Amino acid sequence: QVQLVESGGGLVQAGGSLRLSCAASGRTFSTSAMGWFRQAPGKEREFVAAISWSGGITYYADSVKGRFTISRDNAKNTLYLQMNSLKPEDTAVYYCAAKPAFFAAPSDRIYEYQNWGQGTQVTVSS
Repeated sequence: QVQLVESGGGLVQAGGSLRLSCAASGRTFSTSAMGWFRQAPGKEREFVAAISWSGGITYYADSVKGRFTISRDNAKNTLYLQMNSLKPEDTAVYYCAAKPAFFAAPSDRIYEYQNWGQGTQVTVSS
């Protein structure tokens, strides 16, 4: 299993940028597909971005495509989400998550992710 801790959230004005990090511990990070999800108040948790174990394949929700970039550094056991051109509707708690199976393909299906961090709050003011 992999344990996950998110950081980097905060308050930013619309149009600004933030970089989220997800530090992983455990032996399986480098073989795990990873994802970022978010949950706004009163809404269900939704997919943001996903990346393959090698970093060679990435997927994005249409709402963030072209503004957000997911990446990973397996040597540092860290997942990243660079968020640019932030909008008030990006306000949410952001979670990183890992798929449990070795070398699984990344996906936007939330039920396929079994390891979750505690989340980091991102607030975008207008």
